Amino acid sequence: MTQRFPVRSRILHWLTAALVFAALLIGFAMVNALGSYAALVGVHMTIGVTILVVTVVRLVNRLRTTPPNWPATVGKLEGRIVSISERAMYALLLAQPLVGWAMVSAAGRPPVVFSRLHVPRIAPFDADVYYVLRQTHTVLAVLLVIVIAAHVSAVLLHTLTLRDGMLSRMTFGKDAEPVTATDAA
Repeated sequence: MTQRFPVRSRILHWLTAALVFAALLIGFAMVNALGSYAALVGVHMTIGVTILVVTVVRLVNRLRTTPPNWPATVGKLEGRIVSISERAMYALLLAQPLVGWAMVSAAGRPPVVFSRLHVPRIAPFDADVYYVLRQTHTVLAVLLVIVIAAHVSAVLLHTLTLRDGMLSRMTFGKDAEPVTATDAA
């Protein structure tokens, strides 16, 4: 039987996934002039600040919770790669909203989230700083998409090809039994 992450960890994981997907989708719509730009910026900033808060909660949870053991199909090298990619994901989930927040601050606009909550500026009003932060925000978004794609691909490889129950570690509902070598024979 596959061991699962605690329910709290699973809820935070899927909440983060939904928020990041929404932020990337809205960010894409903003830069491609789809829809009302001002409204999209407000929603995008709100989601970004929410991602930042949820990520901090996830980090605290991760430091206090022991994850389940890897399936037997995960070797030592792969485990190290996963650990590095997990750290990269957390770093990006923290850096991206902070850079976005600083970018809005440098643009001279008051950062507003949830339609009315003014958050403090974290960067000076400066066009050159804004330009650097804008480029950085774009690069971080691309890196985030790459890390997410690698994460999803690895989970799908394990789930669909190796059939080791990897995905069920993070899902809800009935636990799927991993297929063992004796089952496949």
